[in-house]
Amino acid sequence: MQFRLNLSHFLCGFTVLGYSSPMRQLAHVNLRVFLPSLEAWATRQPACSPLVFFLILFAFPVVGVAEVVKITDVRIADRLSNTRVVFDLSSATNHKVFVLKNPDRLVLDIEHCNANGKLNISRVGGTLLKGMRYAQKSNEKLRVVFDLNTTVTPKTFLLAPTEGKDHRLVIDLASTTLVSAATASTTNEKKPKPVLVIREAPASIRDVVIAIDAGHGGKDPGAIGRGGSREKYIVLAIVKRLQKLIAQEKGMRAVLIRDRDTFVPLRGRIKKASNKNADVFISIHADAAVNRKARGSSVYVLSQHGATSEAARILAQRENEVDKIGGVSLEDKDAVLKSVLVDLSQTATIDASVDLAEDILKELSKIGNVSRKRVEQAGFAVLKSPDIPSVLVETAFISNPKEENRLKTSTHQQALAQAIMKGLRHYLKDRAPIGTLLASINSSSTHTIRRGETLSGIAHQYQVRVIDIRRANALKSNVIRIGQVLTIPVSAGT
Repeated sequence: MQFRLNLSHFLCGFTVLGYSSPMRQLAHVNLRVFLPSLEAWATRQPACSPLVFFLILFAFPVVGVAEVVKITDVRIADRLSNTRVVFDLSSATNHKVFVLKNPDRLVLDIEHCNANGKLNISRVGGTLLKGMRYAQKSNEKLRVVFDLNTTVTPKTFLLAPTEGKDHRLVIDLASTTLVSAATASTTNEKKPKPVLVIREAPASIRDVVIAIDAGHGGKDPGAIGRGGSREKYIVLAIVKRLQKLIAQEKGMRAVLIRDRDTFVPLRGRIKKASNKNADVFISIHADAAVNRKARGSSVYVLSQHGATSEAARILAQRENEVDKIGGVSLEDKDAVLKSVLVDLSQTATIDASVDLAEDILKELSKIGNVSRKRVEQAGFAVLKSPDIPSVLVETAFISNPKEENRLKTSTHQQALAQAIMKGLRHYLKDRAPIGTLLASINSSSTHTIRRGETLSGIAHQYQVRVIDIRRANALKSNVIRIGQVLTIPVSAGT
């Protein structure tokens, strides 16, 4: 058997050799540089045997297949008028930055980069930086968005490895406002005057708001078990137990989408959670199936198809409708920017939702069967908030007589609520929103009480409020004792 060598044979060879689709695409681009001369040579030959072809193919190096760069660490140095952010990288790569207005944001795109679990968004904040979020666009691109307190002028550069340090991507942010003010002051004043610097009072540190949704309700009974149990009543009982557990947690506050047997439209549930400024949305249900033997818990997040259709709905909203995402108004944005903002927010929200769902599913598996051992994705309407991490928990199959009986008991209802609580608690250790008490505690310091110190004096020293120190340490009064170790929360304003 003999055949002519051409471009299609090369691409076929890549398939035979087992290269993945992304690798074939990368190689395809670079092979175009090499193949014209090779194919010209092949056409001058009488024929090329399969053996010769594959020898050529194996000898040809795959060029242009970009190495996935991993972030190994992120460091932030915050000063009065400038901030430096350093990304330690496993290798060098290309990047670009651009700024957005209303509100002020800096967008960083890093090519062929993986976040590698190093972007701890709960610990970002300072003079210029308000917060940070990111979207992992597969391994082709990592997009990081810095929310800013003011307008900045960015400068970026790469540093090669030295003295045991990795490749570094450095971003210097200079405050346009503060630099202008300093320049004007230097120009207009011949003699320096004494300046009394008064720091702004720290902002209040808030609780993480958990929206808990009891499925169905009112005219919608939900699934009905063989013994006559109605889903709407059982899930409401579980929700109220979970509400009590959250109330006992430091830095958390629960809001119920429904607290009685009433009907709430699906879109109304999302809207109510948004109006309550919820940071997390948990919808609780009981599953049903034709097969009476079906059993176990499962946890769902929004599917990509559901996210795509929701993005289309948001972008198609009329001008007089509420048109915000992640607190950013879309009203004055053009179509391209709207699409970017919606996509960025949805990607980050789904990533966070998967993390929460995995933590809850892990805890549910400890108290009984799980019908699916991994997080499932579906287009459920209540999961379609573009900026609130949302999960739907199917606690058990009410259609299974044994599970129906368990769901009716207060013991199992409490066990389910506790499992969800444990998963939520674990999730918030790393993902507590900036400005919340939990985020402050996660990145807090400690102070050992010495003779003569007062709580108000310590609060002034660390620039936090007395009430926030009391909340972080569960103190009922301002009375403290020598040797006592206090957790000092980080102020929402720093």
